[in-house]
Amino acid sequence: MNAEVKPIGPGLYPDMPNEAYHVAPGVSKSVLDMVAEDPSMVPWYRSAPVDEEKTKALDMGQALHTILLEPDEYEARFIVAPEFNRRTNAGKEEEAAFLKKCEDTGKTVMSAEDGRKLQLMRDSVMAHPTARWFFEQDGFSEQSIFWSDEETGELCRCRPDRRLANLPFVGDVKKVDGIERFQRHAEEFRYHVQDAMYSDGFHNEFGAWPTFLFIAVSSTVNCGRYPVRVFELSADFKAAGHELYRRDLQTYHRCSANNDWIHKVTLERPYWAR
Repeated sequence: MNAEVKPIGPGLYPDMPNEAYHVAPGVSKSVLDMVAEDPSMVPWYRSAPVDEEKTKALDMGQALHTILLEPDEYEARFIVAPEFNRRTNAGKEEEAAFLKKCEDTGKTVMSAEDGRKLQLMRDSVMAHPTARWFFEQDGFSEQSIFWSDEETGELCRCRPDRRLANLPFVGDVKKVDGIERFQRHAEEFRYHVQDAMYSDGFHNEFGAWPTFLFIAVSSTVNCGRYPVRVFELSADFKAAGHELYRRDLQTYHRCSANNDWIHKVTLERPYWAR
């Protein structure tokens, strides 16, 4: 987050790297999530030090995104380790030598088991007719959209996982630990706010309101398979997300306009202690 931030204007940026997008100016959905929790988190996140060692750990969600959305990038960014017998000294030495060899590649190392699981999850997605249809259409992955919000004047940004070239469809891949938890995750992680904000950005750039799909992929098995579902939010769910999107963007605008990020959170007594 401490990288140089370059000025940028509204428009579609098809070739912007993910790292550049995340340090670019503008209000993103993740910024709105911070505003909703505590506006003070916005300047904190921008300047707090990052523990680089912790960021090196494998993120299965990011690996799944890459293998589905940018398969050509998968081998360039990830490497699957062979199986090592950690019960023997020789196996431990082989593993240490392999990890040492990988240090200079800049790639994220994935265990043999994680690599096997990831491939099964990818194949499970492609076995689902609707998900397969979506990924086989002509489209664009990981392109950045910037726009000026008409009401507040704030520069906003979003980065859809994938949008189709010939149909107004946008899709977002979500890894979930149990497909039955997705409805709860959609509320807790504010996927309805993402739907509202990304749809707004798409409309500003392309002049059409998109059909927003969530491709949910379970990381836990059910009957030996990794379940996949394709969800579209109901009209009521979308309306609730739009209300929160507008509320949080207006709060951000007030804090930014007044350069006032001082905020405290009221802690309520937990329900189980009453």
